[in-house]
Amino acid sequence: MDLRKLKKLIDLVEESSITELEINDAEERVRIVKNGGASAQHAYAPPPVVPTSATAPAAATVPLEPKLPEGDVLKAPMVGTFYRASSPGAEPFVEVGSVVKVGDTLCIIEAMKLLNEIEAEDAGTVKAILIENGQPVEYGEPLFVIG
Repeated sequence: MDLRKLKKLIDLVEESSITELEINDAEERVRIVKNGGASAQHAYAPPPVVPTSATAPAAATVPLEPKLPEGDVLKAPMVGTFYRASSPGAEPFVEVGSVVKVGDTLCIIEAMKLLNEIEAEDAGTVKAILIENGQPVEYGEPLFVIG
C-alpha cells in the first residue's frame, strides 16, 4: 500500500470517532487501531463456580469451559458495535425464547457508521443472547444460540 494512502487512513481514524479500521483486499491487509493498539475484546464467560458445601470435591473448583445451550451458534460476520434494537427506545428484535425463521432480523452491528442488519441463518427458538446491547464485537464472536 502506498505510504501516502496509509498516512491518510491514519489521519482519518484519528479525526473520527471510530477506534478501529481494518481493510482487506486480495493482496493487502491493513488494521489501524486508535489509542496505542489496545482493542476491546469480549468473550462470553459463565459466572465463577462456587462450591455449595465445604465437602465439595476439589475438582468442583476448577473453572469449566463456558457451556452454551444446545443449538446453532450465530457468529458476528464483522467487527462493530452490537445493538439489539433499531433505535435506543425501540423494542429488541428478539428475546430469549423468541421463535425466528430464516431471514428474520436478530440484531444490528454498526461498523464504520453503517448499520448492518444481522439475520437468522437457521429457524428455531433463541436459546441465548451472548452479547450485551451496545458492546463491541469481534469477527467470529458468538452472538446468539438458536435451537
